[in-house]
Amino acid sequence: MTEQELVEGCIKEDRKCQEILWSRYSQKLFSLAMRYCQNQEEAEDALMESFVKIYNNLPKFRFQSSLETWMRRVTVNACINKIRARKVSFDSIDDKAIDLPSNDKAFERLHVEQLLKLVGLLPEGYKAVFNMYAIEGFSHREIAQTMGIDEGTSRSQFSKARKVLQSMLEKLEGGES
Repeated sequence: MTEQELVEGCIKEDRKCQEILWSRYSQKLFSLAMRYCQNQEEAEDALMESFVKIYNNLPKFRFQSSLETWMRRVTVNACINKIRARKVSFDSIDDKAIDLPSNDKAFERLHVEQLLKLVGLLPEGYKAVFNMYAIEGFSHREIAQTMGIDEGTSRSQFSKARKVLQSMLEKLEGGES
């Protein structure tokens, strides 16, 4: 089934199409939500909120991007709303010590999964901006608008996140815990 057929079916409230949409994208979007959210429960809430918004807004979808790209944006926005609800201050995040896993064999050879685990250890503001800029491809202007922060704050948070990640990687390569 093509994206066009799937969207048209969902708009017509065809249960089969809605189930296909869920089965095709829910795991990917849940993984995305886990990168932003504090825990599994919050990620599940963000995912459910995303799918409600997706189903409700499918009639407005104009195929100017892929369906998955649009759904990822909806999910990121739901996650950002969760972060806002926790009242994370992006201007006052300190460079607190980050606990690295000690003697974790999974970190010996760094792969994408391990890098994402390290990103998950970043302070909330760093993590959100890093995910949005480096992984999702948002511009600093888009991040600033979405998160209600200054563009300079977005750039600063990204720069600090990179430095913290570099430090974490050096510690892992050096065998420190």
